Amino acid sequence: MESRLRIVQAMEEIVPEGSSQPSQWRLRAARHSPEPFDSEKLPPILVSEIRRFLRVANELERESPRAAYLCRFHAFEKIHTMDQNSSGRGVRQLKTSLLQRLERDEEVTKLLRLQKSDARELEYLYLKKKSENALEIAFVLMEVLKAVSFTDGHEQFLPAGGDIKEKSESYSPYNILPFDSGDSQNAIMLLPEIEASISAIRNVRGLPSIENSCETGLPLDLLYWLQNLFGFQTGSVSNQREHLVLLLANMHVRQNPKPALATKLDDRAVDELMGKLFRNYRNWCKFLGRKCNFWLPSVKQEIQQHKILYIALYLLIWGEASNLRLMPECLCYIFHHMAYELYGVLSSAVSLNTGKKVVPAYGGQNESFLRNVVTPIYKVIYEEAQKNKNGVSDHSKWRNYDDLNEFFWSTNCFKLGWPLRLENDFFCTSFSSKQISTSKESPNETCEWKWLGKTNFVEVRSFWHLFRSFDRLWTFLLLALQMMTIMAWHELETPLELFDPEVFDGIMSIFVTNAILRFLQVVIDISLMWGARQNMEFSQRLRYLIKFLVALIWAITLPVSYATSQGSSVCSTMQFQSDAGNFCISLYLIFVLIYLISNFIGVALFFVPAVTHYIETSSWLACSIISWWTQSHLYVGRGMQEAQVSLLKYTIFWVILLSCKLLFSYHFQIKPLIEPTKHIMKVSINTYDWHEFFPEVQNNAGAILAVWAPILLVYVMDTQIWYSIFCAIFGGVCGIVRHLDSNGWNGQEPFLFIPIHVQWFLCRSSITKEKGEHLQRYPEEQSLQEAERDELPKFAHVWNQIIANFRSEDLISNREMDMMIMPLSSKFGGTSARWPLFLLAMKFSSAVNMARDYVGKHEKLSRKIKKDKYMFYAIKECYDTLKNVFNFLVVGDLDKRVLRALFDDIETSIRNSSTPIDFKLAELPVLIEKVIKMVEILVTVFENNQTRLDALIISFQGFLEFIINDMMVEGGRILDIIDSSYGQERGGDVSLMQHVSHMFKSDSRGFIVPFSQSDEGTRNSVLRFPLPDKGPLKDQQIKRLFLMLTVKEAALDIPANLEVRRRISFFATSLFMDMPPAPKVRNMLSLSIMTPYFLEEVKFSEDELRLSQDGGASILYYMQKIYPDEWKNLLERFNYNITDDDTRCWASFRGQTLSRTVRGMMYYRKALKLQAFLDICSNQDIAKGCIAIERDKNQKNSQNSLAAKLDALIDMKFTYIISCQMFGLQKAAGDSHAQDIIDLMSRYPSLRVAYIEEKEEIVDGKPHKVYSSVLIKAVNNLDQEVYRIKLPGPPIIGEGKPENQNHAIIFTRGEALQAIDMNQDNNFEEAYKMRNLLQEFIRHSGQPHPTILGLREHIFTGSISSLAGFMSYQETSFVTIGQRFLANPLRVRFHYGHPDLFDRIFHITQGGISKASKTINLSEGVFSGFNSILRQGHVTYHEYMQVGKGRDVGLNQISKFEAKLANGNGEQTLSRDIYRLGHRFDFFRLLSFYFTTVGYYFNNLISVFVVYVFLYGRLYLVLSGVERALIIDARLQHIKSLETVLATQSFLQLGLLTGLPMVMELGLEKGFLSAMSNFILMQLQLAASFFTFSLGTKAHHFGRTILHGGAKYRPTGCKFVVFHAGFTENYQLYSRSHFVKGIELIFLLSVYNLFSMSYESSIAHMMITYSTWFMAINWLFVPFLFNPSGFAWRMIVEDWADWNKWMNNVGGIGVQPEKCWESWWNTENAHLRHSGLCSRIIEILLCLRFFIYQYGLVYHLDISQKNKNIVVYMLSWFVILAVFLLVKIVGEGSRRLSTNYHLIYRFLKLLIFLSVLAGIFTMLCVCRLSVMDLVICCLAFLPTGWGLLSVAQTLRPKIEEYGVWEPVKVVAQAYDYGMGGLLFIPIAVLAWMPLISTIQTRVLFNQAFTRQLQIHPILYGKNRNR
Repeated sequence: MESRLRIVQAMEEIVPEGSSQPSQWRLRAARHSPEPFDSEKLPPILVSEIRRFLRVANELERESPRAAYLCRFHAFEKIHTMDQNSSGRGVRQLKTSLLQRLERDEEVTKLLRLQKSDARELEYLYLKKKSENALEIAFVLMEVLKAVSFTDGHEQFLPAGGDIKEKSESYSPYNILPFDSGDSQNAIMLLPEIEASISAIRNVRGLPSIENSCETGLPLDLLYWLQNLFGFQTGSVSNQREHLVLLLANMHVRQNPKPALATKLDDRAVDELMGKLFRNYRNWCKFLGRKCNFWLPSVKQEIQQHKILYIALYLLIWGEASNLRLMPECLCYIFHHMAYELYGVLSSAVSLNTGKKVVPAYGGQNESFLRNVVTPIYKVIYEEAQKNKNGVSDHSKWRNYDDLNEFFWSTNCFKLGWPLRLENDFFCTSFSSKQISTSKESPNETCEWKWLGKTNFVEVRSFWHLFRSFDRLWTFLLLALQMMTIMAWHELETPLELFDPEVFDGIMSIFVTNAILRFLQVVIDISLMWGARQNMEFSQRLRYLIKFLVALIWAITLPVSYATSQGSSVCSTMQFQSDAGNFCISLYLIFVLIYLISNFIGVALFFVPAVTHYIETSSWLACSIISWWTQSHLYVGRGMQEAQVSLLKYTIFWVILLSCKLLFSYHFQIKPLIEPTKHIMKVSINTYDWHEFFPEVQNNAGAILAVWAPILLVYVMDTQIWYSIFCAIFGGVCGIVRHLDSNGWNGQEPFLFIPIHVQWFLCRSSITKEKGEHLQRYPEEQSLQEAERDELPKFAHVWNQIIANFRSEDLISNREMDMMIMPLSSKFGGTSARWPLFLLAMKFSSAVNMARDYVGKHEKLSRKIKKDKYMFYAIKECYDTLKNVFNFLVVGDLDKRVLRALFDDIETSIRNSSTPIDFKLAELPVLIEKVIKMVEILVTVFENNQTRLDALIISFQGFLEFIINDMMVEGGRILDIIDSSYGQERGGDVSLMQHVSHMFKSDSRGFIVPFSQSDEGTRNSVLRFPLPDKGPLKDQQIKRLFLMLTVKEAALDIPANLEVRRRISFFATSLFMDMPPAPKVRNMLSLSIMTPYFLEEVKFSEDELRLSQDGGASILYYMQKIYPDEWKNLLERFNYNITDDDTRCWASFRGQTLSRTVRGMMYYRKALKLQAFLDICSNQDIAKGCIAIERDKNQKNSQNSLAAKLDALIDMKFTYIISCQMFGLQKAAGDSHAQDIIDLMSRYPSLRVAYIEEKEEIVDGKPHKVYSSVLIKAVNNLDQEVYRIKLPGPPIIGEGKPENQNHAIIFTRGEALQAIDMNQDNNFEEAYKMRNLLQEFIRHSGQPHPTILGLREHIFTGSISSLAGFMSYQETSFVTIGQRFLANPLRVRFHYGHPDLFDRIFHITQGGISKASKTINLSEGVFSGFNSILRQGHVTYHEYMQVGKGRDVGLNQISKFEAKLANGNGEQTLSRDIYRLGHRFDFFRLLSFYFTTVGYYFNNLISVFVVYVFLYGRLYLVLSGVERALIIDARLQHIKSLETVLATQSFLQLGLLTGLPMVMELGLEKGFLSAMSNFILMQLQLAASFFTFSLGTKAHHFGRTILHGGAKYRPTGCKFVVFHAGFTENYQLYSRSHFVKGIELIFLLSVYNLFSMSYESSIAHMMITYSTWFMAINWLFVPFLFNPSGFAWRMIVEDWADWNKWMNNVGGIGVQPEKCWESWWNTENAHLRHSGLCSRIIEILLCLRFFIYQYGLVYHLDISQKNKNIVVYMLSWFVILAVFLLVKIVGEGSRRLSTNYHLIYRFLKLLIFLSVLAGIFTMLCVCRLSVMDLVICCLAFLPTGWGLLSVAQTLRPKIEEYGVWEPVKVVAQAYDYGMGGLLFIPIAVLAWMPLISTIQTRVLFNQAFTRQLQIHPILYGKNRNR
């Protein structure tokens, strides 16, 4: 009150009373034009309290300016009360602007007041809005009225207190179910299943009362009771109430048999939900040996109530747990204790300690659960995440979500107690131990608080993880290699020779190798787990110790016994003789048999997966001991075995594959290398071309290593190639089996059977089918009759909606829509639908031509016509339509009799099979021309109807005259009818022409109008003309008849749009796949969709559409050129009168925008609503049903209308949430994206948006940030808050996307969840199949219950570039044939695509739909699949439904995406999920897992590494002189295995791994001829270059991530392809990943070529290294080759200027890498600063390879005079030292002299330059330094300098201490300058040639040229196009 008076006084001081003359105020009042005050752009702290007043003020502005003023004044008062000091961010600015508005409106609005006082004004408006049921406005007015009345002393105007309370509670925004809004008659609340669920949760009978419970005034239910008991938030309780009701309702309605009473909740529904929700909790209790805290009463009537209480308690815990939701076992722990407390309260138990009734530990105060339970654990998560340092810190130094969650996998978690003991070590986040107080009561009692460290696993950066996780694979490969090498060494020719004693003894050595490898595996396992030893249980430590000792014993015993057995010539035990020779059963063999016992047991159990499953999941002691020894005692990873049949399928696959691989390796890799190896070992090399450090090494070990190393690497890698080949073959076979080769569009005949399949699969058919019975096809004739009678009407309705949707998307024109629609009307032809016109096109004209030329009997002609079903339908429809039209038009009795006689004669002739006899069929074409002319008159618009009537009459007369006179053989009967009528008037004979001329001019009695009165007779004609403008006759029949008679296009030409063809083709094909029939919408599983959104494009703005993109074309211009037909269709749809918003929507729906995604996902709702209508309608109602629905839409207030019921049903089944993380900040900042999102919600009323609100609250005078999850919806084009749930802190503490999903998942409702990404789309026809897909969760015959359903994706970003095509084909092959084969038979499909459907209830109790730990879970999606499999889930894949997906299509964007995937797979390699899956899968499933996940990227790395190993091996051979000796002395010129190695590597390099599956998939879907042509075209478009470049991207980022880390999310953006990337941008992106490596390869090849030319032909050299040259050139120049305008001279000049500017800019703090070389260089090498010691050592060792150039080449200098002494090499380092000193001198001179003594500095540089020239000239003259020596010196010292530079970067901290870092930076800049120049020169030379630019454009945009699009206008297009 006082604050309000102070505000009024302040305003009076600003505007004193009487300071203005009244006339002036009246003048201003008369001119007053209300302007809304910005109510949306508010500080977050004020939104919830202030916005509603400002919004109401804007709404009342025109109706009552004074009331609007008072609302704003009240808002100002509340702002001032909330923050008197204006300390909140943005508060002062708001108060200032609002005060200015109040000052301006104070006196003006008072004159415009309608009542005598402010209180009366508000009271009047309040009562008015109350009567209009505008409750929200009335509530705000009442609050303002209350404030005004108390201030002015007018309390009498206030409503009663009870009325205030009633109204304040009557209006409550709701999401789906209006619990608190008083709208109990809402249609959804009247659904029986909803009533049953609400009744169940409102059953509070028998529950004990709670002290200090809050009085809500709302109906008390179980959730309110739990809220008062445990202190949950009100918003969370409201949210979970709706969630629980919808879950129970959906399960209740599906129960079969149906419950007796539909409005009473079925116990089976409660049990089903409880079983799903508590599956994880029960398993957790069983694992830890605890009893579940479920205590149910003995009274049956109370059991359901208690079960619902437990369910509600868990949901409330989960809904408020925030980031704890990602820790499922932590939630189990919390629920375990709170459920026990709940039982204590329900049973009225008495505490033994207090002697009082049991109450919850934290009480029921508001936010008690959040404050006391969630927040302490959240703080641990947050503080541990901060130690990550944004991905820089090592994983072993902080606990991620998995570490914290796995703490609850041990009984040690119960030491946390309840209430939580915050002094427990679990809550310690500091590395150093410290003393803390154990209790507040006794502060002197302290304990040591120490950091627990990692739990169960440590993510250490090491390549050893690959061996550790997949040790069985490596062991198998190495043992097989050893065995094959032994066999090849002994030159075995028959398998029987294996039993030769010498050979057999050698083969038996594999067990020694196996023992050593197992010991190595144990040592690695222990060393990598060392950081988690503190949290290990004693049993686990003991297990590791025993495993180590056992492995050590075997590693000693087997080698010793083997050596003993080899050294002894006499058998020590037993000997027997056979045909193969003598065998000794030695002590070694006995040890081997003992050693293999565990393997024998494992093999036996492998073939009985059920037994293994029982052992792993059983709590029996013997089983526990076996499981304890074989694998770590972990909560996850148990019972993952597949069924017997599945196991046999993938086992057979891998047995065949490995057999082929080993046979190939033996015959083409190992065996051909043995003979050269033996020769090399025999050669004695005494003279080397350099100083050899180990000249006494036996058998030329270095040469053997150089030859064998690449062979061994390829041997390890080539299994990936074999997998690709077999995947293509077997995946193709699987596709054929699943009917992927069916095509429902290219042929017309299959279309006849589509209605049957649509009726069965997509609509509820009356046909019943037994389980497992195949869909029976009718016989040909019967099927058509059945389809027309039963299936066709519903199919027509579905089909027409699809076609109408194509039109609304502007994919087809109006004419095409008319051609494709299937008319269905209850008038003029009954309810039978008509086939689409495009199927009947040209059929009628073909039939006419056939009949014209036909000579013979009627039966044969009839058979020929009926053979083509569509021809028969066309004739029948034309005849029926003409008959209907004539009968409608003609009214006169005579006319009707004539027409009736005519049609009777025709039909009689057909029945009698005498048509060729009765009619002159040769005249048919002329007759059809007359019919066309007549129909054209009917459909043509004339200004004068009289003219049309005259023309119509003449046309009718001509038609009748022709058919009677020229066609009918005997037209006498018709003439008799005319004669009889005409004779009554005139008598006598008249000609036929006179008879016909008076037809259609008769009066209503049928008498002829006198000839002399013809004009008047025309005016008084009784023809029913003109036709109605709207109606089935004109809109459907006549228009359709005209098109049928005139259209000349073939069926295959319609529609013209290729996208429509593809979509319809896939839709038709999918109907023939294995798809479960759809249930009724009411009985289907409920579905929720969630889309995470950050800052991407929502909808293109006007400026974005019109302005140019990077100097090229504008987006709109680009769209118009790429989609010219769709732009034309848009203009046609709006009759060439489109608005800017229409244009924005059209363009946005063709980009990768949120609008496109939302539109696609909302098709689900549209399709479900249509299907719900079809569920309740009959065929007779379909034609008028749509009209009825549209009529109901105009009666929204009627909750009993059909539309309201359908909307209610769909609301229960479908929800869509967009998780707009930054929406609150966007709206507060006035970002246009926020308004675009609100517009989306307004366009789709059922759409909801969840966002994270961050606001400041003043606590104790200090600002304090508060975070909340908020759900909003759109009301009156404004956002309205529905739920608000306070969070314990900032929720984004891990990876952004999964955290964003986690905060919003609490607002989802369905039993299934689809986490659609923002670059995806959906098609309306595909949405029809969602019910079928959801049935897969229920239909699982003999298979485990699926937890993830995989879906096919279609890549819609084909665009116009070749790169887009490459990515589209690559992605398509993976999401189709790849994932098909992963799912079945391999059983290793995880979660790869965002269209996947999750079993939502399963996943919300198992940790969510993704993992969110920073960095390690960079590829967050795939971890949900890992987690699902580890927790006994099951993943399937289904191809009958697809979802669109956009991909990046520019090379830079593609490379960033590939880098992100490679980074993610590098982090996966280190993860515990990979390790556990690798150890828990059986051997063959392990192979599938490895080669389809991290193994693929590791093999890419190996394929690149092979090239380096091969070349450095050859470099060693050629520089040392060993190769010369081998070729000359041993004549080893061609080693077949080396050629095989290079060919194998090329297979991977050129992208053939992607090509084979792609060709197979395209062959299945489009035909193999088309597939091969596409593949060849790709090669001509340089696809091999692209894939070679992509190989380098994957290898570089995968290797760097494992070695050094640095993985991060790389935003690629959704830009269009046609923009030019500058040279500087390309250099930044590819310098270290491609350019450096490419130049290194060039150096290697140059040196090898230079020094091998003397004894090896250049042709042989090129044959050996062709693929390496190809790789090096592509790595250097592909970024420019695939860069639009990359060879345009104008762009080259601009790029050179930008490059120089970037190189010369000075770096510093805050300078971005894009602006300066120095900043980029520091960022590029940042990973080395944070790398571990081992990684740095490995990096330095890798850098040592650059020193081999200098070491080898200095001995080949002429100046060395063939001296091989080590002194020569040492002297060469003086050159490096001299260069470094020169750089240091120049640097110091620049620093000290360049500013003040510039002339001296220039003289110093000149002196240095002359000195260098003098030195070189001296050596040329005195020391015999040759020009070739200078070339060799460059090849020697440049790599050495780069090696030193790389070492210096690795050791940067040490080097900076010695003050020599600046010269290092100068050298680094010089190297980058040099590399940039080397790259720029050839590009500039090519840019001089105009032909090159033209060729590049053609290659890059070949698809555009094929579609006759003009690229140059797009590349250099207009900036603004209207």
